[in-house]
Amino acid sequence: MKILDTSIPELKIIVPNIFYDSRGFFFESFNVQTFKDQLGQSVNFVQDNHSHSLQGVLRGLHYQVGRPQSKLVRVTQGEVFDVAVDLRIDSPTFGQWVGRILSAANHEQFWIPEGFAHGFYVLSETADVHYKTTDFWYPEGERTILWSDSDLKIDWPLHGKPVLSEKDAKGMLFKDCIEF
Repeated sequence: MKILDTSIPELKIIVPNIFYDSRGFFFESFNVQTFKDQLGQSVNFVQDNHSHSLQGVLRGLHYQVGRPQSKLVRVTQGEVFDVAVDLRIDSPTFGQWVGRILSAANHEQFWIPEGFAHGFYVLSETADVHYKTTDFWYPEGERTILWSDSDLKIDWPLHGKPVLSEKDAKGMLFKDCIEF
């Protein structure tokens, strides 16, 4: 696999080695030893999540307090614009974000460690997003930052008004979020 740096050093794009032949393709989507060797991260994933969304759906920006999660995100069908926002108050990149198109075609994965909010916007007709987490869902600690917060200035590639859940439509402002 190849590891690509982003403008926030802790956020990484992981590009797997893909083996194609007349039958299709094969790639290793996760290997704990490779992850440790190439990223210097020892991780223990405890939960796999799968989200299916329609075009124009925007999910996020989500994070957990009390039991923060690191995430390894990939798309197995369709295409999304995936975003992580730095919530670590002592970080030199506090309040900055990284966005990346993840798709079934490019097979890229987004490593998002603890201390970041996460969200995505569906660009294709539908999209399946899979992500591994290092802690379980903790409803009491779940938080949502308003996707359109003017302090963050996220350049979402919107095609019309996004489709939001009630929770996401009522997200808090970044200045009011609980930092890590």
